[in-house]
Amino acid sequence: MEDTAPRLWPYSPNNSPVPLPPRSFLFTPSNVLVLSPPAESVADESLSIDGLRGVAAGYSHSTGDLPTLLQAAQAPGLDVRKPVLLLGELANPYRLQDINIGPLPVLRVRLEGVCTTWSDGLDSRDMQPGVHHVTLARTPGWWEAVHLGLATVEQLKRIRTWIENGVSGSWRPVRLGEGVVRLEGDAPLDPPSSDDIAWDGTVERVERPTPVPSGPMVDLSAVMALVHTRQGCYNHRGRLARCAHLQQRAFHEGLFRRGSSHRWDAVLKVR
Repeated sequence: MEDTAPRLWPYSPNNSPVPLPPRSFLFTPSNVLVLSPPAESVADESLSIDGLRGVAAGYSHSTGDLPTLLQAAQAPGLDVRKPVLLLGELANPYRLQDINIGPLPVLRVRLEGVCTTWSDGLDSRDMQPGVHHVTLARTPGWWEAVHLGLATVEQLKRIRTWIENGVSGSWRPVRLGEGVVRLEGDAPLDPPSSDDIAWDGTVERVERPTPVPSGPMVDLSAVMALVHTRQGCYNHRGRLARCAHLQQRAFHEGLFRRGSSHRWDAVLKVR
C-alpha cells in the first residue's frame, strides 16, 4: 500500500466494501497516508481509552508521528478522539471522502469472537436496487482484520447520519459486550475459511487455532460500533453470510431474500 488521494482509492458499489486498505492510515481530504505501527507492543496488555491514545501516538509516517500529522492537518488531537469500528465501506477512503469526515486516523485491528456479516437491507443511494452495509454477529473462535477509527464526537455523528440516510434508528451505536478487539500489525491475517466452521444446527463455531496475537487488546467499554437494527443480519437457514466468505454481489444475487433475518440482539451481546 502506498500514499494516495482518497478519490484514487478503488471503489465500486457493486463490490463494496472491497478493496479496503491493508494497513493503518491517516485519512485527510487530500491524502491517504500509510501509518506504521510502533515497533514494540505487549500482546497480553489491555488498553484503556487513554492507553489506546498513547499507543496510537506512536504510529508514524515518513513525515512524522501521528500527533504531528494531525497538527499539520489542523485537526483535533488524539486526546479528544474516541475509538469506533469502521465496518465495511466505512473504512474505504473513497467513501470517507463522500461522508466529508475530515482528518481521521484509522488503525488496523483484529476482531475475535465476532464477525462482519451482511445486513439484511439495502441502501439505494449509489445504485439500484442498492448496496448492503456491514454489521456484526458472534461466531465463537472467529478472527478477522478490520479497522478502528479514532474519531471526534462530530465525526461520530457524521458517520451515523450518513449510514442511517434519514431513517432514524436503523443503525444503533453500541458498545460490544462480547468478543475481542486488539491492535494488529502489518502482517497478513487470513480469516477462517468456511471449511473451518462447524455447525451443530444451532451454533456456528470455528474449529481452528487462533493465530498468535501481535498487539494488545482494547478495552471493549471504550469501543463504539454501529449495528443494523431494522432487519439485523441475514439468516441462511440459521447460518450467517460472512463478508469474509461472500462478496456483496455474490451475497445479493445468491442469498438475499431467499431466507430470513436474525434479530440483531439475538446474534450480538452489547453493554
